[in-house]
Amino acid sequence: MEQFLTPEFWVAVGQIIMIDILLGGDNAVVIALACRKLPAHQRTKGILWGTAGAIALRVVLIFFALTLLAIPFLKLAGAALLVWIGVKLLAPDPEDDHGNIQASDKLLAAVKTIIVADLVMSIDNVIAIAGAAQGASGHHQMPLVIFGLLVSIPIIVWGSQLVIKLMDRFPMIITLGGMLLGWIAGTMVLSDPALVSPDTLAWMPKIAPVGDALKYGAGAAGALLVLALGKWMLARQQSAAA
Repeated sequence: MEQFLTPEFWVAVGQIIMIDILLGGDNAVVIALACRKLPAHQRTKGILWGTAGAIALRVVLIFFALTLLAIPFLKLAGAALLVWIGVKLLAPDPEDDHGNIQASDKLLAAVKTIIVADLVMSIDNVIAIAGAAQGASGHHQMPLVIFGLLVSIPIIVWGSQLVIKLMDRFPMIITLGGMLLGWIAGTMVLSDPALVSPDTLAWMPKIAPVGDALKYGAGAAGALLVLALGKWMLARQQSAAA
């Protein structure tokens, strides 16, 4: 029980909630689009069942992601993906839209649309949340993942408009979110089994011991990398549009 009271646990929970809010805004849009043609008395059911299915699916995906991240070099690949996700958060593609989300007047069809769309769109969330979960005790990663999702999903579904308005009013929230992904990517690199485990690929040079200074330095480097690349890509987009 004491593991659930450690600062590391709650820092990881906070990261998961922030990640899911920042990367989950599209999920609220998908839910609204999929349920817009349902009769009024079925819309709440469609939202609840679709969201429940999406949460369950995401928990399963994160479980497998946590397992796969124990394979050598996959954390390096995951870190690179997180950097790219963070950069795209700072410099989103202006042509992204949700015109391919099909609405339905049938409850089950709308629920299926929500779950399938969430599956397609959740890869970034899954990798980012799995990376954040690495900061907690290894035996309590899934409980904190579930707890973080249960807290953040209602915020996304019912408070998405408020979250979007806050992000529009305070763009720094988006910037900090992208840098958070870069921080997680930097610290994730230092925990790849190929780089730190003496029993894994023994012929490779190892980073050991991984102290706090190295961990914070790698996290800061990842955050600054995302910020620099994001600003550069945003400047290129603005120059192309001019």
